[in-house]
Amino acid sequence: MKGRTVRSGLLVLPVLLLLGFAVYAAWIGWNAVGGTEMSGHGVVAMVLGAIFTIGLTGVLVGLLLYSNRHGYDR
Repeated sequence: MKGRTVRSGLLVLPVLLLLGFAVYAAWIGWNAVGGTEMSGHGVVAMVLGAIFTIGLTGVLVGLLLYSNRHGYDR
């Protein structure tokens, strides 16, 4: 069981690094445009859209794993 935990950790680390790089690239890109302003409503809409997208992705991956583990994909 311990080996499995270590492998999971080794898989999560690159994903987190890629996420960090994506956030950094988005931040640099946003600031490079210069002079753009977004209202509070725009920020709220963007944050809610990101949360909804991540939640939908989690649900779909969960359904994928569920169907695979219960033999629906065979």
